[in-house]
Amino acid sequence: MKIMLWGINHKTAPVEIRERLAIASDALPEVTRQLLQAPGMQECMVLSTCNRVEFVTLHEEQEPDLLEFLQAHFAVDADTLHPHMYTYREREAVQHLFRVAASLDSMVVGEPQILGQVKESFAVAQSVGAVRASLDKLLRMALVVAKKIRTETQIGSSSVSIASTAVELAKRIFGSLEGRQVLLVGAGKMSELAARHLLQNGAAPILVANRTFERAVNLAQRYGGHPIRFEELYAHADKADIIITSTGSSEPIFRREQAQKMLHKRRGRPIFFVDIAVPRDVDPSVNRLDGVFLYDIDDLQSVAATHLATRGREAEKAERIIQQEVDRFQLSLRTLDVVPAIVEMQKSFENTRQSETRRMQAKLQSLTPEQKTAVEALTRGLMNKYLHQTVHALKAAAREGDAATIKNICDIFDVDTGAMPPVRSQVVPELAVAVAAAPEDAFSVDLLGDDFAGSVPVTVGEYFLDAPLVRREKGD
Repeated sequence: MKIMLWGINHKTAPVEIRERLAIASDALPEVTRQLLQAPGMQECMVLSTCNRVEFVTLHEEQEPDLLEFLQAHFAVDADTLHPHMYTYREREAVQHLFRVAASLDSMVVGEPQILGQVKESFAVAQSVGAVRASLDKLLRMALVVAKKIRTETQIGSSSVSIASTAVELAKRIFGSLEGRQVLLVGAGKMSELAARHLLQNGAAPILVANRTFERAVNLAQRYGGHPIRFEELYAHADKADIIITSTGSSEPIFRREQAQKMLHKRRGRPIFFVDIAVPRDVDPSVNRLDGVFLYDIDDLQSVAATHLATRGREAEKAERIIQQEVDRFQLSLRTLDVVPAIVEMQKSFENTRQSETRRMQAKLQSLTPEQKTAVEALTRGLMNKYLHQTVHALKAAAREGDAATIKNICDIFDVDTGAMPPVRSQVVPELAVAVAAAPEDAFSVDLLGDDFAGSVPVTVGEYFLDAPLVRREKGD
């Protein structure tokens, strides 16, 4: 299967384009299911945030027509989307996914929210059956790499989030936030982060409005604010100097007529809107009113850029880690390609061992059960010892992309390579073990690593995908 990642983000598309593709959290499972039905699609995950909409896919040889999928499901024509879209394949796709999860591709480099969003999208894709072995391993590796970067660099050391950047912008407008009344519309994670930063900078009191009133109450209580019912939003909005919106509404919450009424009640005192929602919560025409200052998610980029200089060195460290992990993952794919040959080779050796054991069975009748067990262990151990160097050579050839050596080894051992995938360098998870046939539908599992560790019996068809292998008994 082939890996492809395609989408738009804050670097390639303005917010008015991104909001047309934005997917609400409750719609994400259905969109993922529909994408999985696209011709040639094998596995997929959809990531939709305020700054990006991306699709991670595994497909057959022929690429699915993803622009057609977008046209059908989002009513956006290809000519509008095409200039803003990017497509990465194989190694580049994996590298981009790792960078996204590690927040190296974020508007605010180092912000922690994106990792949680990737995890949530991963969970949704799993729940609808869109993620199986290959994509599962790739996505788990992305999470591991992101955590490693958080641990080994200081990229997340200073104030970084869309919410904190919004508060910083408000400080630039007002000079000080001391005593400024704030209205948070939406009680999600972004609003909670904004509330925390606002209080740290002296803003008070804080009003919280949310469609689910209980969530507004909970957030307000945690930060000493006052909850208001969503249906009473416009009755209280004029009290706020700063309004930060981050809802999942598909339509604007504040339109020009509401803003005009608010200005009239405030007797000309200005209102500062920070709209960090995608789709936008505030109609852009509001910004044309005298006394209204509106900043959307794209306007925050100028503030976010000031963080980049102080994070440059840590970002360079993170990029080096990304490259190392992508290289490692690429080697894993190459090793995976020869697993079918190793499985067949082990099966052939095991069949021969069993045949010879049965042929000598009459001469072994006088042995005690303990002695028979010792003979079994001896013959199995000898087989594995003889196979070890061959397996090692196959893996080495796979890592180097040496198809000729792989074919020669397979020919020597009469292994059919017709069902093997071509030796390649794409990035897919490593298979840490091979499986060989054994009597009574049991299997013998052997490490494929450089340090041979023998074999253990397991149930038929069981594969261990994570190294190091832990010894397990049959049926575990």
